[in-house]
Amino acid sequence: MRNFFLLCLCSLAVVVPVPAQTFSPAVKSFIKIDAPIVELAHVRVIDGTGAPAREDQTMILAHGKIESVSDAASASIPKDAQVLDLHGYTVIPGLVGMHDHMFYPMGNGIFGEMAYSFPRLYLAAGVTTIRTTGALEPYTDLELKKQIDAGQTPGPKIHVTGPYLEGAGSWALQMHQLTDPDDATRTVNYWLDEGVDNFKAYMFITHDELAAAIKAAHKRGAKVTGHLCTIGFREAAALGIDDLEHGIFVDSETIPGSKSGVCAQKPDDVAQMTKLDMQAGPVHEMILDLVKHHVAVTSTLPVFEMFVPGRPAIAERVLEALSCDARSAFLINKVRAADAARTKQVFSTDVSPWTAAFKKEMEFERAFAQAGGLLLAGLDPTGMGGVIAGFGDQREVELLVEAGFTPVEAIHIATANGAQFLGDLDRVGTIAPGKQADLVVIKGDPSKKIEEIENVETVFKDGIGYDSAKLIDSVRGTVGSR
Repeated sequence: MRNFFLLCLCSLAVVVPVPAQTFSPAVKSFIKIDAPIVELAHVRVIDGTGAPAREDQTMILAHGKIESVSDAASASIPKDAQVLDLHGYTVIPGLVGMHDHMFYPMGNGIFGEMAYSFPRLYLAAGVTTIRTTGALEPYTDLELKKQIDAGQTPGPKIHVTGPYLEGAGSWALQMHQLTDPDDATRTVNYWLDEGVDNFKAYMFITHDELAAAIKAAHKRGAKVTGHLCTIGFREAAALGIDDLEHGIFVDSETIPGSKSGVCAQKPDDVAQMTKLDMQAGPVHEMILDLVKHHVAVTSTLPVFEMFVPGRPAIAERVLEALSCDARSAFLINKVRAADAARTKQVFSTDVSPWTAAFKKEMEFERAFAQAGGLLLAGLDPTGMGGVIAGFGDQREVELLVEAGFTPVEAIHIATANGAQFLGDLDRVGTIAPGKQADLVVIKGDPSKKIEEIENVETVFKDGIGYDSAKLIDSVRGTVGSR
């Protein structure tokens, strides 16, 4: 059925030589494979379409693109190819991170731009394309994108999101607060002129401001997502929003007593969420409405997992990446969260609602996907500071499997679905001849043991192979500072 995998196009394709990209010394130090033609021999291929893994494949990469994928026994190998023997390894498409900020929580509601550490960590973990999904320093993100594209700085391909479209009353000092629909329209057009290609609406935006922003963005071919509070999911879908972040955790329409136009989060909102039925009633109707309106949903399970008592196990690699101050702050936050949960259990018959709420979010995402919704994957490196670039993207895939998706389904969500939403699926997101060689070489078999998605050794971006370990080593102790 999947004939394109069986075709070896080496003898058919006409390769047009293209000028080699020039890399700065800083980027060259992380490159371990830079050859016009590369053979990935005897490798397991998970193609990102959701199809089962294919064993003992040979891939030919030529001039930055995938030239062929075929059974190793019948592959035609160019004589001048650089050969990588990948017995015991798996290749997947580069991850497409759809909630991948460039900033990190510094405390007291302030966030710092991680323009040095985060691009390297995203690339090291196999995230070859990101959407920043809300910018606090949009000019920094735009200039960073230019440097990466020019080969001056290592990092992923970036879809830069404009500054948050936030309304009056915001808690966030770093966000401009819109004054009216005209301000929303001006803001969208200004930042499109500056080079962003999408927007994120935030918690206090009004109905009319969101409507104006969506109209202005759509007029120029840009999309709008939202982390909303004053506006519910179905209301946003009716306005034409393209995507909604975080899932059921932030849909105000599902919480009893909520009013449209009012962002009034209450202490028992998480507990109320645990009572929701994902298969019937208002939530099910909302899911069908989102699917009808072609509204995607972005899963950000890692940032919510941090609030669940007893999980996740704190990864040594995360602690090693954090600066001393960031590490201390994160561990203190984690202890405080655990203490709060224990106190509640001692003085109440209820355990922390976060455990059940986290499972409800997983149920929601499964129900949304089963109904035909486009589920996207991200990490959201905010919260209490334990979710960081790249590593969090890998954790997101693992949590999707815990939510009930198969490993290949989870990889499909984290690759092809994101590329489809961004309009990039003809170039990236799946493994097929003619597409850009954005690939992740993993030791092991994540189709059977999803945790092995963390065993990244080489990341190809446009056919250039980057050393994952070197990238990670270069930012040790820096996250939280730069």
